Amino acid sequence: MTEALMARADFVAGDWGTSHLRLFLCDAQGKVLDSASGPGVAGSDGRCAQIFDSLVSKWTADSHPLPAVLCGMVGSNIGWLQAAYVACPATLEEIAARGSSLRDGLIRIVPGLSCRNRFDAPDFMRGEETQILGALALEPALRRGRQLLCLPGTHTKWVLLDEGVVTEFLTAPTGELFNLLSNHSVLVRERSSVTDDGMAGAFQRGLAQFERFPQAQLVHRLFECRSRSLDGELAPQEVSGFASGLLIASDIAGALSILGNARAVHLVGAPELTKLYATGLSFRHCETNTTDGSNAALAGLTQIRRQLTGNR
Repeated sequence: MTEALMARADFVAGDWGTSHLRLFLCDAQGKVLDSASGPGVAGSDGRCAQIFDSLVSKWTADSHPLPAVLCGMVGSNIGWLQAAYVACPATLEEIAARGSSLRDGLIRIVPGLSCRNRFDAPDFMRGEETQILGALALEPALRRGRQLLCLPGTHTKWVLLDEGVVTEFLTAPTGELFNLLSNHSVLVRERSSVTDDGMAGAFQRGLAQFERFPQAQLVHRLFECRSRSLDGELAPQEVSGFASGLLIASDIAGALSILGNARAVHLVGAPELTKLYATGLSFRHCETNTTDGSNAALAGLTQIRRQLTGNR
């Protein structure tokens, strides 16, 4: 990197999840000057400090280390340092102020969020809160009135906002259930990518079949993944798409009935997942807008950095 580019460097933003680490060298406005990647927390073997230092060494000298803001599982009990959860309702200011510090405050780890959900059960998120803050920065309309967000993933989050404040959320382990069915059951014997064009029909068929009997419990529908294959209604390679359709349709129907039948949902996440949820929500005549999850995470980290430095 050139000296001119390095002179613009202001901080390091890091999205450190269970499986992947992404670091970004940013200027004061959050523009990315350079990036690096590494193993997730699960593969770090307790070496978070060493991994971080090795990746940022090309950006800094020992005498002039750059500040960093990190989010995700790096702040969990298997990460670098366990950051506390902030109870909902939560604002940007509270999330930024209640992070945990390392190295005399040079490194800041974003806290997670907690709430008691509609089933009077404890619920938690870690990493998604930063994407939510980023979505609020990228889409100012989300700061007005009551908004419903969906962050699809291994543990999908449904989040209620009121005037930009996170009031409550609900977690659905939809992605984890799909992986379990695909890898550890006889219901889905041949896994195919649901995002393949050829699987779109099977996925939509799963959505449509769920909507035929929306009052049915999911546990009473899952065996169809096998029975429709045995009967010849589904080809073996179509079963995973059908299963994904059933799971996502169930997730959407449950969340909308619990959190209110919103006419619009804002999706934040990976494009391939948000596209599936957008299709599922269209079956419920629900409008959707989408923010890329990676862009949202970076924008959220930048917002927290600005809050910490007083640079709004």
